[in-house]
Amino acid sequence: MTIYFAEEQQVSAEILAVMEKAAEICVRGEGVDPEACEVSVSFVSPEEIHQLNRDYRGVDRVTDVLSFPQFESPEEMTGDLIELGDVVICREQAEAQAEEYGHSFEREIIYLFVHSILHLLGYDHMEEDEKREMRAREEEVMGDLGITRE
Repeated sequence: MTIYFAEEQQVSAEILAVMEKAAEICVRGEGVDPEACEVSVSFVSPEEIHQLNRDYRGVDRVTDVLSFPQFESPEEMTGDLIELGDVVICREQAEAQAEEYGHSFEREIIYLFVHSILHLLGYDHMEEDEKREMRAREEEVMGDLGITRE
């Protein structure tokens, strides 16, 4: 798994390492070879993610994470190089949510990243059954990482 981090100084090397492990767990779980996969991760300001959310989703507010997948489903992910897509995280929103939910910043960042990688792998949460499936997979991956609800 190759992850290209922009602005990586915004999180610790330890968090980056857990993010890499999380991505590998996610893609393996979908039967995709992590060695063939690439993903790009950017940390942006609230203003930047607000603009992206408005421009790409038509939602005029700040959000925590956005995913820009290159494929509709894992079945399309074949070949020697699989560019899964892009993940955009708002650090400030993650910090606020960690405080609001009463857990660590590290847990929030990892959770948002897992959520986003699952979107890149075709998961969604628009319908209730999709939401249940995605939440269960998120919890499974977080458990595999040894990160539980605090």
